[in-house]
Parts: sequence; structure tokens; C-alpha cells
Amino acid sequence: MKGFDPKFKDFPDYIIGITKEIWEDRNIATLHHYYSDDIVVRTPSSVVVGNKGVIGATMATLAEFPDRTLLGEDVIWSGTPEEGMLSSHRLLSTATHARDGVYGAATGKKLVYRILADCHAINNQINDEWLIRDQAAIVKQLGVEPKAYAADLIEREGGPEACVRPMHPDRDIEGPYKGRGNDNEWGAKYADIITRIMGADMAAIPNEYDRAVHSEYPGGVTGHSHGPVDEFWMGLRASFPDAVFTVDHVIGREDAMLSPRAAVRWSLQGKHSGWGTFGTPTGAEVYIMGISHAEFGPWGLRREYTLIDETAVWKQILLATG
Repeated sequence: MKGFDPKFKDFPDYIIGITKEIWEDRNIATLHHYYSDDIVVRTPSSVVVGNKGVIGATMATLAEFPDRTLLGEDVIWSGTPEEGMLSSHRLLSTATHARDGVYGAATGKKLVYRILADCHAINNQINDEWLIRDQAAIVKQLGVEPKAYAADLIEREGGPEACVRPMHPDRDIEGPYKGRGNDNEWGAKYADIITRIMGADMAAIPNEYDRAVHSEYPGGVTGHSHGPVDEFWMGLRASFPDAVFTVDHVIGREDAMLSPRAAVRWSLQGKHSGWGTFGTPTGAEVYIMGISHAEFGPWGLRREYTLIDETAVWKQILLATG
């Protein structure tokens, strides 16, 4: 890989390797090397610019969860070392809530949750990122509902006027990555499936998904067969029936020893005007960033992993409704 440390055999090895090196091996200072000084990191809860903020947040997380692991399940990627590469990295994290921190007083509870992160890298350095952590899974395992956590967070951050504002296109900052992915057929197929579902074609689920599909959704929800798939996507779309759905990035890949797979980053923007996952309609303007991974098999889409941050959605609803 031109421009990258020769100790990494390929791009997935780089992404998985530096993740372990930084967070599990405690080489936090290597963030000065692996992340650019002016990196833009977007999460559903905020937009942060600069490596110093990343280092501070990393240390705070490790202080609260000292035994945290980040197990790389897959890296779906596009691009070239010369022009830059975009990785969509899926992780399973384990951690013990051992010390006081942003999630409150230490509970000693052991957590399991997923993370999806899109990162742009060139010349051995990441300079643009979109990251979604399953906050709902974390807080539920700590005994708190996502809505209640969002309300408490608003107060702890100084109230509605002073609190950190969730991610929104108006507050986004343009980074160096301008790509939209690649033109692989599996990425196109998956983007089409999600677009059809968001267009109320729920029949796409029995038509395109394996009847034995395994699904993983926000809140740490594991499902099998079509029912949980329909429940997640229907509940989300029903809450925001008039919101604009946009496919922002699409990657498809076929690699040795792996199923054909795809990564799609997408967004929903509009009013909370319907009954669904987010309860009584409030009319609140909401922006949702989502990332989805899929694996295909001989009978259709066989595994799906989708994350949004439900606590960030609730925060927007609460800020709009007082």
C-alpha cells in the first residue's frame, strides 16, 4: 500500500490494526500519527474538528471503561492508496462500566454493543470520519431508557440553550473526502433495497431477504427472519413518514472467503410526524445518520447490521418540544 506503513498487509489490516493499537494496546499517543490534526469526526451527537478532541474523548472513554475491547467484524472498503480509501468498519465492543463518567456513576455492569465507522485514509493517516455507536444498547444495559438518557444529558450539558447540538447538515463541516463509494453491483443492490423500503415498499423484505436472515439493529436488538427486519424499518419510517431519505455513500465488495457484501451510509431528515418507534408525533425537525452493512447469500440478503443513535434522535425531539 503506497504511502502506508509496510507492517500493514492491506487496508482492512491497517484499519483493524490501528484500532487495536490505539484503544486496546493503550498507544493513545499514536493518534497524533494516525489521525490528521484537523480531522472532522461526525457522530449523531456532534461534529468535532481536530485530533485533540479525539484524544480527549478516547481517554475519557478508557477511564470509564478500562477493559474495553474493539473486535473488528468486517471492513468494507473502496478507493486506492494513491487517491485515498474509505473504510466502513464494523466493530463489536465489550466493556465493563468500572468507573464514573459520562454514563454516570459506575455500575460494574458488563456491556456488549456495536459501532459502525466510515473513515477516509491516505498516506497512513485518517482525515475524515462518520461514526455511529449504539448508544441505545449501552444505556439500556445500564438500566436507562434512551429518552431518559437524552433528557438527563441535556441537563448535564447545561440545559437546552447550552447543551451540545446533535449532528445536522447545517452544522456539518466539509472534510477532504468527496467520494460516494464505488459502482460494485452489490452496493447498488443493497442501496436499492433500502431505498425501496424507505419508499414504503415493505414487500422488498420478503422478496429480497433470506427467510433465515440474521439482523442486528439499534438497542442491541438481534433478530431472525423477516419479522424483526420489518419491525425496525417500518417503525423508523412510520415515525418520520415525510422525511427525506438520502443515500450518501455506497460500497459493494466481493472478496475471497467472504460473502458478497455492501455498506451504505444514509440519512433521514424531516419532521417527527408519525406514530412509530419514537412514540407520539411531536412535529420536531430531526436529522438521522445511519450506516448499514449487508451480506448476501444464495437465497437473498442473509445478514444485516444497521445503526442509528436513538439517544441523539430523542435529544432532538426533546430540544424541539421543551
